[in-house]
Amino acid sequence: MLKTETSTITNQPKIGNYRWVVVSLLFFATTINYLDRQVIGLLKPTLEQEFNWSEQDYSYIVMAFSAAYALGLLVFGKLIDKIGTKLGYTISIVIWSVAAIGHALAKSTFGFGAARAALGIGEAGNFPAAIKAVAEWFPKRERALATGIFNSGANIGAVVAPIMVPAILGAYGWQEAFIITGAIGFVWLVFWLIFYEVPSRHKRLTAEEYAFIHSDSEQVVIEPKGSVSWARLLSIKQTWAFIFGKLLTDPIWWFFLFWLPSYFSTTFHLDLTKPSLPLVIVYTATTFGSIGGGYLSSFFIRKGWPVFKARKTAMLVFALCVIPIMAARYATDIWMAVALISLAAAAHQAWSANIFTIASDVFPKRAVSSVVGIGGMAGAVGGFLFPALVGFILDIYKNAGNITAGYNIIFIICGFAYLLAWFLMYLLAPKMEQVEV
Repeated sequence: MLKTETSTITNQPKIGNYRWVVVSLLFFATTINYLDRQVIGLLKPTLEQEFNWSEQDYSYIVMAFSAAYALGLLVFGKLIDKIGTKLGYTISIVIWSVAAIGHALAKSTFGFGAARAALGIGEAGNFPAAIKAVAEWFPKRERALATGIFNSGANIGAVVAPIMVPAILGAYGWQEAFIITGAIGFVWLVFWLIFYEVPSRHKRLTAEEYAFIHSDSEQVVIEPKGSVSWARLLSIKQTWAFIFGKLLTDPIWWFFLFWLPSYFSTTFHLDLTKPSLPLVIVYTATTFGSIGGGYLSSFFIRKGWPVFKARKTAMLVFALCVIPIMAARYATDIWMAVALISLAAAAHQAWSANIFTIASDVFPKRAVSSVVGIGGMAGAVGGFLFPALVGFILDIYKNAGNITAGYNIIFIICGFAYLLAWFLMYLLAPKMEQVEV
């Protein structure tokens, strides 16, 4: 029997591929997550006219989502560990799908803020649940690939939204755009409940694939037992390097998600009631940035560079790639602006891929999730505060009749944010030594 199992695991084509069905489910959930998140940004010009919003009003709505999302990361991280992936993911997508549909019922700025807060709480469960599902269904040698596949759904969702939402808006109206996109989550939920279960209880899983999933479980790294306290982690300089790296750069990505449609609409008169090719190009570029970002640091390592030198050099390259966005103020046509913003958005995803990898390089496994959680919270706090600044700047220049100048100032902030983050990370932890706790 042992001989049969060993030969079956070695001969991978006979193992079975049900684990990739699970990844498909995670991919589509992440796509829906970002689709629902993007809808309000694409409808912003329509909703501004409907409800007489100022830029500050819209910033409050974005802040409501950001604050709730930060809280949701803490809530769902603990909840999913306690009740399991299947039920935890179910609760998450029910909350966010109901909240997405609930936008159609909002009659005021407060109503939209409440709907966005509920959406943020629910959507925060996506990544903790998906990452836990990958850990349950994949051996360590395949987890990075599986995570990369499902995480690409974030970029796909951002690409689909500029095509789908304007089409619905033009055909039916803004309420229907929220209702139809929100309802997609319930379609996914049917497939999730039918096809997902933990491997030990799954009836469709073969014994051979089950053995393969657990084939490296004997490779245990002996570490001290027990989790590492937040107080201990916050006393380590590498933790603060990660915190500042996320705090200063995550808000820029949120700006790209929530304000770019409005920027193209007000500056270049892009009709957001129709599918928007410029937005599709920008968000497609982020997929190449994510893959290319991981490739560059790996290329340096293959050339014999020390790991931390390779990571930091790659991140410096990506920080420099964001700087040209400041030249958007000189863009004479929409495609020049698309090129500059696409480069910056792709560089952000490349930066993000490497900063998360640095956390796993530097900290022991029993502390990585805690450090990533702390950094994620810092990024969410930045995502909560930055919209207030964006709204304040845009309102000043909008009242002066030149909102494009307001966007130009924000692009200058974006251009310097990554260099500042890189400098602070280097200042706090110049050698990025391995941490022992």
